[in-house]
Amino acid sequence: MPLSDHEQRLLEQMERALYAEDPKFASALRGSDLRRMHRRRVLKAAVGVFVGIALLLTGVITKVIALGVLGSILMILSALLAVHSWRQIPGPDGATPAAPGRAPSGPRGRGPRGSRPIMQRIEDRWNRRREGNGF
Repeated sequence: MPLSDHEQRLLEQMERALYAEDPKFASALRGSDLRRMHRRRVLKAAVGVFVGIALLLTGVITKVIALGVLGSILMILSALLAVHSWRQIPGPDGATPAAPGRAPSGPRGRGPRGSRPIMQRIEDRWNRRREGNGF
């Protein structure tokens, strides 16, 4: 749901105030891109998988059991990190994809967390607060 003109102006005012108050912090926030970070983590984990395979094969060829075990552990942990990071990559709309087959529970067991977008939930809370109904 797009922001209204009033909300957009308020957001722009807050951004300007943040830049005026602490430009270093504001530039640090703007520089973080979750998609890029998770993709980089997936690539590093893939390199770890290949290094683990190389260590495993080297351990098998040279008959050094510790090297083979170390390669196996590195390969498995890197593969788990790659899969986890791959699932965390946000989509083009900025939302992270939900894990298949699982519906995480929201706070206090009110049903699936992903049933409504977060902005819709925040807006509903804001409207309830303005109307005096509280949370």
